[in-house]
Amino acid sequence: MSRRRVVITGLGCVTALAESADSLFTALCQGKSGISAIESFDVSEYPVRFGGEVKNFDPKKCIEHRESKRMDRFTQLAVSAASQAVDDSSLDFSKDDVFRVGVIVGTGIGGIKEIEDQHLRLLRKGVRQLSPFTVPRLMANAASGNIAIRYGLRGPNYSVVSACASGSHAIGEAFSNIVADRSDIVITGGSEAALTTIGLASFCAARSLSTRNDDPTAASRPFDKDRDGFVLSEGAGIVVLEEKGHAEKRGARIYAEILGYGATDDGYHITAPMPNGEGAAMAMTLALKDAGLEPQKVDYINAHGTGTELNDITESAAIKAVFGDHAYDLLVSSTKGSLGHLLGASGAVELIICIKAINESTIPPTINLENQDERCDLKMDFVPLEARQTNVDIAMSNSFGFGGHNACLVVGKV
Repeated sequence: MSRRRVVITGLGCVTALAESADSLFTALCQGKSGISAIESFDVSEYPVRFGGEVKNFDPKKCIEHRESKRMDRFTQLAVSAASQAVDDSSLDFSKDDVFRVGVIVGTGIGGIKEIEDQHLRLLRKGVRQLSPFTVPRLMANAASGNIAIRYGLRGPNYSVVSACASGSHAIGEAFSNIVADRSDIVITGGSEAALTTIGLASFCAARSLSTRNDDPTAASRPFDKDRDGFVLSEGAGIVVLEEKGHAEKRGARIYAEILGYGATDDGYHITAPMPNGEGAAMAMTLALKDAGLEPQKVDYINAHGTGTELNDITESAAIKAVFGDHAYDLLVSSTKGSLGHLLGASGAVELIICIKAINESTIPPTINLENQDERCDLKMDFVPLEARQTNVDIAMSNSFGFGGHNACLVVGKV
């Protein structure tokens, strides 16, 4: 019996650079940056005063005001991206068994803004003045729950929390769910809104962020010798996954096919990756095995590429370990140069970018890559500064997170 095939029929995203999949990909290929000074709170005392902030986001465009007030920002972002993806898919859930439609959405931090706000309220006004919506707003599964409520969906529904691998893990689990015939459709991806007072302060304390306050657009520098840390960002990416026969029967537009998924852990350190990249390499190997593909079939890798020394060097080593000589033929880019790091939403947004690369036959560049670190191997092509037009049949998306979490997705042209 052949394995059920899983295709992508809807795309939606909200990022600091753009608020739709099409406009995001266009801006990326034009080499634009979404990194700017933070305006949503006072950062004058912070050592880092910029990030990938979604400016002028208005949740009321797709969520009733009363409902949006009951959501943390990460949920608002997720519901907005999900609304785009569902509209894009042209699905009519009244024609489906809603017990066969699931929602799986990842987040690394969840409702941190709600925790901050209610803690201040507790200190200033006392225990009896906390909002009764505190828990529904802060819980990590609020995004998946609210999306299901919006559409009346009753299939598998849960959140994945695995730091910066959350979005990719969520999509991988959604893919596995359809393959296993537990669902026909899953709305899936990741959302994050950790660009808050404590969120920013925490990453500042960890000394993991770039401090280029005088030049924010040049701050995120994956694989560049002059990198000085990653850039914290917010946003959401949501895709609609659908069993191929189901999509074809209703005449859906199919963007691409999910071919394989691999997941491992380093079991090494709570924040640092395993130096030899063994865990990351195994995740890629497992994804290729799941897809039934030889490494030489991959045309493009959207790298995790955070712009930190440990990640860039480790990921480069892992790619070479998996792909051998083909590592010098395939194209690798990190779109975090333009977007910064969306933490638990990054893998979902980056899978959308892979899908667009396949459809548009264009590789988005690694902007700010002006002086490639020789330890990342000068023979590897990280698509510096300018987009590259080329046929893309198979693309891979890598996500690695604190805790040693590794997730890899392989997507292909249908």
